[in-house]
Amino acid sequence: MSLYYRWKNFEEDEDRPEKPRRFGVTEMRGPNHTLLTQNVLQDIFESMGQFVDGLKFSGGSHSLMPKSFLKQVIDMAHQHNVYVSTGDWAEHLIRKGPSAFKDYVEECKQMGFDTIELNVTSLEVPEDTLLRYVRLIKGGGLKAKPQFAVKFNKSDIPIGGDRAFGAYVPPPPRSTELVEDVDLLIRRAERCLEAGADMIMIDADDLCKHADSVRADVIAKVIGRLGLEKTMFDASNARASEWFVRQYGPKVNLFVDHSQVMDLECLRGCNLGKNHNSVLGSSYFLF
Repeated sequence: MSLYYRWKNFEEDEDRPEKPRRFGVTEMRGPNHTLLTQNVLQDIFESMGQFVDGLKFSGGSHSLMPKSFLKQVIDMAHQHNVYVSTGDWAEHLIRKGPSAFKDYVEECKQMGFDTIELNVTSLEVPEDTLLRYVRLIKGGGLKAKPQFAVKFNKSDIPIGGDRAFGAYVPPPPRSTELVEDVDLLIRRAERCLEAGADMIMIDADDLCKHADSVRADVIAKVIGRLGLEKTMFDASNARASEWFVRQYGPKVNLFVDHSQVMDLECLRGCNLGKNHNSVLGSSYFLF
């Protein structure tokens, strides 16, 4: 076992392997709303790089950077065995024409990206087109990571055209929110996996913010159908990431802000992270 783990208290059958990992993955948010310099990244990689599996440029932030700077950041990540993923950006390129997405995949490959994320909600494309994008990414030698979000507002469901998801189900006890039928979301995610997608990203912030309680039933159904190894949860809310580790153990795949990497790793090991018990025990969270 690596020296990095000797201070921790993993159960033997729950410990995570060395990188590259297939479970217990920690993907870190790169520069988005704030400027994250190479020095900051270098400090994170040198001190906590053993626990960082991936770096994601959220919100199309990579499109604002000079290619020379972006290449340096990607090379730095690779030196620490950290994969690099795009964030929301593909939806802005497909408006340029049918060949734009293929060009985007090729450019990402040339820059050194390892993974392309597809925000299914923002793309607003038919399922056949989504699956074609997944195959184009895989054909280009990159990994594909479609991102799905559970809708909570009835107005979000399209009236006609591509009904990507579906009807709403009755709210659970102690909740006033309407939530879409997650079975239809899961079926689409399953088709993406069949087309070659490597990981399914689920926007867990909505599941933890917009409902009166954490929709533990929705999360359990997603994991039960897709599997823990093939599912990653966008849990940039610190309380949400703690909830996932407490519920599903250190093997759960999570996307967090760079400021939460150390806290998350403590939670994965022996629960040395910040104490959110007061929040976890409130009516906001429903187990």
